[in-house]
Amino acid sequence: MFNLILFGPPGSGKGTQSQKIIDKYGLKHLSTGDLLRSEIAAETPLGLEAKGFMDRGQLVPDEVVIGMISSALDANPDANGFLFDGFPRTEAQAEALDKLLKLKKTAIHLMLALDVAEPELISRLLNRGKTSGRSDDTNEDVIKARITEYHKKTSAVADYYMKFDKVKHIPGEGTVENIFDSISAEIDKKVK
Repeated sequence: MFNLILFGPPGSGKGTQSQKIIDKYGLKHLSTGDLLRSEIAAETPLGLEAKGFMDRGQLVPDEVVIGMISSALDANPDANGFLFDGFPRTEAQAEALDKLLKLKKTAIHLMLALDVAEPELISRLLNRGKTSGRSDDTNEDVIKARITEYHKKTSAVADYYMKFDKVKHIPGEGTVENIFDSISAEIDKKVK
């Protein structure tokens, strides 16, 4: 089983590259946002607990999210591995995820960080905003705030995984194919 975290600021191409990774390596995509929506829709105990926090305008606690990830891992025993998207976002979440994966006799094998210069991110998001219908992609100040927030929160996660030599930076500018070739080269080193 191969477990990968794909990181990158808004507009770095995570969505595009995630799909290519899933298609090539047969990984199961684990998006915490999708998990939350699915558990809430299915009215599972964890979903109802999460909904309660969300209805009160609170963040869903890490232990609830970890519980959902645990359920997703258990529901896919034959998966080649998992691509974690949007999680972990803090060092505490990374530690909790590592503990969970150790219990499941696996681990995070690689964290790939897509590096894209801020002017390029802003340009990409403003372009996406013309067609996406996402209001947060149409305002340059909001975009800059999202990028700043990303760097503030996720640098701690990258620092955590760097201690275990699991972080690789991928240049996120160029053609989709060239970026994917760089991603594949790093994954192939770990999978073989």
